[in-house]
Amino acid sequence: MEGQFGARIFENAAPISSGDALPSRSGVKPIGAVLEIAGSSSRVMFDSSELEALGGNSDAAVTNSGQVGSQVKMRVGAIWLIANVRSLKLEGDRIAAQIDFLGEGDEEKLTGKLYNFRRGVTRYPTPGCPIFPVSTPDLKQIYAADDRAHIEIGNVYPTKDIRAALYIDALLGKHFALLGSTGTGKSTATALILHRICAAAPQGHIVMIDPHGEYGSAFKTTGKLYDVSNLQMPYWLMNFEEHCEVFLTTQGPDRQVDADILSRCLLIAKGKNRLAQEVGKVTADAPIPYLLSDLTQILQLEMGKMDKATDTAPYLRLRGKIDEIKADPRYAFMFSGMLVADTMAAFLSRVFRLPGDGKPISIIDVSGVPSEITSVVVAVLSRMVFDFAIWSRDEGRRPILLVCEEAHRYVPNERNADNSSVGRILSRIAKEGRKYGVSLGLITQRPSDLAEGVLSQCGTILSMRLNNDRDQAFVRAAMPEGARGFLDSIPALRNRECIAVGEGVATPIRLLFDNLEDGKRPASDDPLFSELWRDTGGEELMLERVIKRWRAQGK
Repeated sequence: MEGQFGARIFENAAPISSGDALPSRSGVKPIGAVLEIAGSSSRVMFDSSELEALGGNSDAAVTNSGQVGSQVKMRVGAIWLIANVRSLKLEGDRIAAQIDFLGEGDEEKLTGKLYNFRRGVTRYPTPGCPIFPVSTPDLKQIYAADDRAHIEIGNVYPTKDIRAALYIDALLGKHFALLGSTGTGKSTATALILHRICAAAPQGHIVMIDPHGEYGSAFKTTGKLYDVSNLQMPYWLMNFEEHCEVFLTTQGPDRQVDADILSRCLLIAKGKNRLAQEVGKVTADAPIPYLLSDLTQILQLEMGKMDKATDTAPYLRLRGKIDEIKADPRYAFMFSGMLVADTMAAFLSRVFRLPGDGKPISIIDVSGVPSEITSVVVAVLSRMVFDFAIWSRDEGRRPILLVCEEAHRYVPNERNADNSSVGRILSRIAKEGRKYGVSLGLITQRPSDLAEGVLSQCGTILSMRLNNDRDQAFVRAAMPEGARGFLDSIPALRNRECIAVGEGVATPIRLLFDNLEDGKRPASDDPLFSELWRDTGGEELMLERVIKRWRAQGK
């Protein structure tokens, strides 16, 4: 029955094409007709012979029309509707397709060309409305960046010269996520986007958490690199929750006893600083300098005057942990005796690039940080970004972009939840950050391992190839309905290709990222086993150097 209905539509469509104003102006023949209309998604019927005839067209966009992921257009009054082909199905000698409407543009009266494209649909076509292929000039109108500040990051698929743009304010104002399986070019794409943003805003403020030490080489000239050798992050910047993560070793009821003791002793230690007198009432969360030696001394004194309700074990546990951290050279970047002076302003100035001096990005390489406190270091940096934004509301606004590579490690879902403070602060930034001028960029290869709701808070999603079914389903649930046709091509994307949807793009795009010069690429290339395993000689000296660094823990 449906096949007969489709045949009748084509019978009706033929006279429409010959007497319609468009073919007489541009010579373009319809390739199908609308079969069924629904809200965002509809069904159309393609004529397979017309689609076959497009194969010899010199315009790559026209040749591609009617394929999954391509665009088609239909005219309603003086408006062109643009739709994306989601799926194809053979029905008799016709091809039925599911399409998603992307937006509409005005028709130029003399030529019939499309211009002034915008998102959304005001008028829908009726069944029987002819469908036409989209040309390269049409795509230029659809994907043309308007007057808003934007960066160009690649070419729109399948064209070679139509530029794909991201709108900076919409991209950063509502957070973004870049997703992709290992080896798809995710790190290079991240570096490309950040390089373009730095070039557009050389006085910007970008903080990037780099867990593998990949990005330092990419931003030698446009950013500052901080690692354990020069980060000098004062331990007293931690709030009470972060202090507990570092200093407490117990669980259950014992942990609460230890936390109460630590809170009391911290307040006394911070109260010794003259800043505490200026502030007045000090809390355990206040970033006021104190000496670790003072804290252990206060624990000793408190243990001496304890009442009968508790024993000495909690005090000894706390003292032992603090002494252990002070003695461990791996923790020196944070728990050094040199970090007691009030260096908060200098630290914020360095890390947040205030002023930027033409180097707007800070790369925080946490690969050398002991794994036990990596999440605490990331939590402190993330919370400092958020707290700075909150407490500087009455000043001239300085929005900050926080980019978190391997985001699933820090904002895990309930299945992998470790109840760490970093997950809570990054989730809070995702939900509330844009109110205060904090933008979040999440980079991950496992979106399904991210906390529920965090990905849906990202206004722009750039998805490269995802090989895992669970990851694909997770991204599909987070993306808007109109982009579903693009989503189906995610498993088939080539390296350097991505699907971009959301606030940061004019309309959903499949694009190929630009090539990045060697000096601007992150150090994330896969090893070439076939070549490297041919090298030989010098192994003894190499092992000697490696073991020396290993034992010194990088010192």
